[in-house]
Amino acid sequence: MTATTGPRVATAAPRLIYRRPELLAEDSTHYCPGCGHGVVHRLVAEVLGELGLGPRTIAVAGVGCAVFAYDYLRLDFCEAPHGRAPAVATGIRRVRPDAFVLTYQGDGDMAAIGTAEIVHAAARGELITAIFVNNGVYGMTGGQMAPTTLLGQKTTSTPGGREAALHGYPLPITEMLALLPGVAYAARGSVVDPGAIGKTKAYLRKACEVQLAGAGFAIVEVISTCPVGWGMTPRESIDWLRDAVAEVYPPGVVVDRTKTVPVAPAPAAAGSEG
Repeated sequence: MTATTGPRVATAAPRLIYRRPELLAEDSTHYCPGCGHGVVHRLVAEVLGELGLGPRTIAVAGVGCAVFAYDYLRLDFCEAPHGRAPAVATGIRRVRPDAFVLTYQGDGDMAAIGTAEIVHAAARGELITAIFVNNGVYGMTGGQMAPTTLLGQKTTSTPGGREAALHGYPLPITEMLALLPGVAYAARGSVVDPGAIGKTKAYLRKACEVQLAGAGFAIVEVISTCPVGWGMTPRESIDWLRDAVAEVYPPGVVVDRTKTVPVAPAPAAAGSEG
């Protein structure tokens, strides 16, 4: 006599939660522990992949830690002189109107030596998507004060903390650009936690859709961490980003002049059906 078995219970197919985006290179990065650039790279790769923009994208990287994006994103990249990424991107966009053009810059590159280039590209309403990673210091060259360094923040060039009377006030570059009619969309995201990262991805996607719709210039600032430049541990830098940086540079949509821009749904990830 053999034992009988009960009815077989159907099990749901495994659901894929995450996989490396195809546009993100399978390389270990050189970024310092706790640096936010890797997170932003992943988001850019995800968004461009979901929109099918990888093959037609020409990206322009500025000088600084941001320049190494070409090592980790599987895109056609052009390296610009310090601060000149918007100018180079403008030239590419004019001669290659079929291309999707984005810039990837840090705060020292965009908000200091490159102020004129970003202001005039925005004023012209160039069809460019600008990604602006703001970690508040010159990370590559030793942690000196940047235009976005907070008041009271200590850097290698402001060991006593930034003083308004001596060093000026931090530049809210995204709010400044948002005043220009040529800026169709401006938002600020953060890498402080998973929820904030999800919102940042949504901002990046919308900024890309703005360019696809021909609506004008779009910029997404991402406030990020630089533990080494800040003289903090990675955990401490996350707390500083949440408590101090976000107070001066609050995340959210700064301006959206493109209410009619269509939003295409993101395709479901492979294996997520059911």
